[in-house]
Amino acid sequence: MAPAMILLWACSLILLPASVVAQDLGVNWGTIASHLLDPTIVVNMIKDNGIRKVKLFDADPYTLNALAGTDIEVMLGIPNSFLHNLSEQYSTAQAWVKQNVTAYLGKGGVNIRYVAVGNEPFLTNYNGSFTNSTFPAMKNIHKALNEAGVGKQIKVSTALNGDVYATASYKPSDGMFRDDIADVMGQICEFLQENDSPFIINIYPFFDLYQNPSFPREYAFFDNQITVDDNGLEYHNVFDASIDTLVAALQKAKAPDVPVIVGEVGWPTDGDFYATQQNAQRFYNGLIKKMVSNEGTPRRPNKNPDVYMFCLLDEDFKNIDPGMFERHWGIFTFDGQPKFPMDLSGKGENKSLVGARGVPYLARQWCVHNKDADNQEDLAKKVEYACNNTDCTSLAAGASCSGMGTDMNASVAFNMYYQMQDQAEEACDFQGLAKLVKQDPSNGTCQFPIMIEKYQATPPPGAPNSKSASGPSGSDSDSPGSNFGDSSSFDPSTFPSPPFLFLILVGICIVLLA
Repeated sequence: MAPAMILLWACSLILLPASVVAQDLGVNWGTIASHLLDPTIVVNMIKDNGIRKVKLFDADPYTLNALAGTDIEVMLGIPNSFLHNLSEQYSTAQAWVKQNVTAYLGKGGVNIRYVAVGNEPFLTNYNGSFTNSTFPAMKNIHKALNEAGVGKQIKVSTALNGDVYATASYKPSDGMFRDDIADVMGQICEFLQENDSPFIINIYPFFDLYQNPSFPREYAFFDNQITVDDNGLEYHNVFDASIDTLVAALQKAKAPDVPVIVGEVGWPTDGDFYATQQNAQRFYNGLIKKMVSNEGTPRRPNKNPDVYMFCLLDEDFKNIDPGMFERHWGIFTFDGQPKFPMDLSGKGENKSLVGARGVPYLARQWCVHNKDADNQEDLAKKVEYACNNTDCTSLAAGASCSGMGTDMNASVAFNMYYQMQDQAEEACDFQGLAKLVKQDPSNGTCQFPIMIEKYQATPPPGAPNSKSASGPSGSDSDSPGSNFGDSSSFDPSTFPSPPFLFLILVGICIVLLA
């Protein structure tokens, strides 16, 4: 019996997740990408890594069906584009709850715990577009959940950006909500307190560093010797300071006991000097250790808020107005491969995440610049065309493929175009300036991906309608911490690419080919 028991114990270790994840740690799962992984593959990857909480930006039926029966705790988002209808017509809220919540509950269903009504609806650049509709929409969804008998188990809130509060002195104790939304924030805080619902806030230390040249770099991380005093309370990182600025604002709004959830926090890995895998690994290591310590913040000690990492996978259709890094927030690449060692248990072990299994890749071939072609004078225009229709953010200054010369720039652009065109033969031509190779041209930090087969969504038997009651299912912009707009109506045919990047590429080509 003893050998059999030992074998059983050993097998159980193999089947368990790679690490015990910090209890209050979750992840955002965004889907603004040209080639999405099968949701079943993604859910298996989430389970393999022991992650137990997921935040979604919309009620996609294929994603929800993949999560059914897993007991993974789900925060379900409602896009900003739905807020007006939900606020104006209670029947719309009833229909939304029926189709997107109660249809997935029950034995073997989805463990929906929160509904986030709107995604950063009070961003200053929205110019008040959602100020009058967000809270009424929240109340209608809450009423519909109560009517359906699930209002106690599923809490209603809204995911807000850190720009809803401020402090003139830079001390957390002086935190207060913005004057232009003070009234509605007071109503929302009262609603949250009365219904034991959380305040969901998105916090991005990366943006403090990226947007403010004078910001002390080390204060963005957790492993530093910086101390900022606020009337006897000591702060060692901007993450804690941001949370306590919100806590002070909640106190001034007479809602001191509202629980806080950090809906988004993370660090990008490409597209900018600060957006590196090394910085991301350092940030996450510090964050997860803090989560495990359960030390809380100076104003709320001994209990950390729930935290949702942003995000799970890279998204190559993200709006890049905030910066080139927007498509590189994933702790995994677009195809579900881990980017750097990351110990989700917070024990400081140098271990890798578990990558996606069963990913269907296209052929192992790449499209690169043909240096032997005669018409090299046309190269700059062809690179510009490729970048206009694909993702060239890895070529931005300070990014993973920057500073490697004209040939490498052209190869990166041509390969990204070719891969995103599903390796169509005509996509690797560019009038002879491109050619196919079978040997991986990756060089150091500059990686040449192979595209995955496009996921063909087919409704599972008995699945709820794939359309929401208030309109088609679609993600709002999940651009973190930025004052930029909703990308739910993003059109891939007008794929954005940075004009200044083209000028750089054109300039390099002209100089080198002169």
